Amino acid sequence: MVKEWATVVRWQQGRALLRYGASSGCGSCQAKAACGSYLLEKIGPEKIHQLELEIPQPLQPGQKVEVGIPESSLLRSAMLVYLTPLLGLFLGGIFLQYWTSDQLWICLGGIGGGLAGFFIARKIASYWDNHQAYQPVVLQIGLPPDTINVLQQE
Repeated sequence: MVKEWATVVRWQQGRALLRYGASSGCGSCQAKAACGSYLLEKIGPEKIHQLELEIPQPLQPGQKVEVGIPESSLLRSAMLVYLTPLLGLFLGGIFLQYWTSDQLWICLGGIGGGLAGFFIARKIASYWDNHQAYQPVVLQIGLPPDTINVLQQE
């Protein structure tokens, strides 16, 4: 299970808006040049992400919630996003290679197959969007921020 702590932004009628970002340790290790997460974080403009989940328990803004998603669902999603367009690229090129020997048409067939792969992946992802296995689950709910009072001793 891939886990991440998120902060409650708001909770209304059983729906919670959660905000989460990159972990505090990301970018501080020595594997920056080879780390995909670090590189994607640097490319993307947003470092803070939001997620809306159904949580029946009333929550307060600022409260922490641990959210998780199964690794198998994450791996299947990654394979769909990366392999479907790649497979379409190869199949489009191979298909047109049997019809013609002109390299321009073969290249255009590959590009068309890759685009078709993107659209197929998008369609499958929208179908998977409603399946429970691909939905994040709440693992833990932290205490509300005003529950703990720290007294200083002199």
